[in-house]
Amino acid sequence: MRILILGAGKMGAFFVDLLSFEHETAVYDVNPQRLRFMYNTLRFTSLEEIRDFRPELVINAVTLKYTTDVFRQVLPLIPDDCILSDIASVKTGLQTFYEACGHRYVSTHPMFGPTFANLGALSSENAIIISEGDYMGRIFFKDLYQRLGLHICEYTFEQHDETVAYSLSIPFVSTFVFAAVMKHQDAPGTTFKRHMAIARGVLGEDDCLLREILFNPRTSGQVSQIRDELKELLDIIDRKDEDRLNAYLQRIRKNIDR
Repeated sequence: MRILILGAGKMGAFFVDLLSFEHETAVYDVNPQRLRFMYNTLRFTSLEEIRDFRPELVINAVTLKYTTDVFRQVLPLIPDDCILSDIASVKTGLQTFYEACGHRYVSTHPMFGPTFANLGALSSENAIIISEGDYMGRIFFKDLYQRLGLHICEYTFEQHDETVAYSLSIPFVSTFVFAAVMKHQDAPGTTFKRHMAIARGVLGEDDCLLREILFNPRTSGQVSQIRDELKELLDIIDRKDEDRLNAYLQRIRKNIDR
């Protein structure tokens, strides 16, 4: 299959490495510096090169802010039967675009970042495939993710963004708060060191990815829950209320045990 990858960032490079030995691949990026270390693939810096390549599948790996804009740039240059796909972490607006674009499409979300995950051992990681879209496109990505050992879930566009708002925004924001109040420790405890490792991993992710997660329209509601829980916990601490603390700990332990 001829596969065009849009964007030579970390995830774009990951898909090039993953696909280039079994498919004829090309990667397009407006910045030629980002293409320097791409190998076993065609490297495009002009849109006209895409027309001659005639891709059968396009994987859009640019940041969410530019996803639909880049799709619109390449639409006049690709065959009518070419399948469009994205790996965006937030799907807001994409369903509307796909339904009006005139192409078959498939939307997925590998639930790991190349900065934080061990790309050589992904069996503990997850991927989401959006249930709307082209059947053969979904089969392609399902087979690809299964070969990586990923656990695969199928959600609608709406369910995806609800899940992401919960599963990513809460740990991300909690990590930001930890990092914001952190002070250097000459002799940090084990728990502190573990939180520090998580914070370094999260903050090592691309700023565009962090922005996508935080600006998910559903994130605000999740962060509000954190604010409410902190308010309750602070009141328990200020009052030194042992009974309320015991009840609070029992409640949150049940959440963890589910």
